[in-house]
Amino acid sequence: MDVKFSIDRTSPVPLYFQLSQQLEAAIEHGQLAPGALLGNEIDLAGRLGLSRPTVRQAIQALVDKGLLVRRRGIGTQVVRSQVKRPLELSSLYDDLEAAGQHPGTRVLDIAELPAPPDVAAALGIAEGTGVRRIERLRLTHGDPIAFLRNYLPPPVPAPARRDLEATGLYRLLRAAGTTLHSARQSIGARAATEEEAALLTEPPGAPLLSMRRTAFDDKGHAVEYGTHLYRASRYTFELQLLIRS
Repeated sequence: MDVKFSIDRTSPVPLYFQLSQQLEAAIEHGQLAPGALLGNEIDLAGRLGLSRPTVRQAIQALVDKGLLVRRRGIGTQVVRSQVKRPLELSSLYDDLEAAGQHPGTRVLDIAELPAPPDVAAALGIAEGTGVRRIERLRLTHGDPIAFLRNYLPPPVPAPARRDLEATGLYRLLRAAGTTLHSARQSIGARAATEEEAALLTEPPGAPLLSMRRTAFDDKGHAVEYGTHLYRASRYTFELQLLIRS
């Protein structure tokens, strides 16, 4: 485990919590990849000059969060990090990249089709208007995390497959001259179908987070509508609430 820790014994923050936070950061930023072993508690305690109960408490905190698992005969092992995404008008690709999660994309389909009623209503266009549908699988560290379906109305340009595999949709739209200004978004949850479960490597019926978002440009025109599914075991939304006086 080639990770350096900094324990401040003069800080009022408990030692176990300092270690736990640094271990969690190392997992989230890919320094400790899924499957990595931490070594035994005695070695780690000796390396850091901490007591074994302190190290055990730090590890247990991450076991409770689902980031580590204790395996008999193997030791303490990294499971995988959970992506925490702020609720703002940003691309999942950009958020993963900023968090050091090594995002990847598998383009499943790009098609032109008449807008169905729900898509037409979200984009504010006539039903049957031609739209471009893009279906992708977003990955982090090679592991699928989200199934993304986006609809682009005319005259918004549709990016090429190779570009979609290299970066995020919003970054490509901005590069093509689209000004993303605001969005209307709703979040829900449901059980995975067999097809969705297979794509996201979850068992059928597993809980998925769902999101619907319509993005608007600076003139108030809808420029993109997305229906996304996220693995609840790997993904959370974070938001900041302001208290009105």
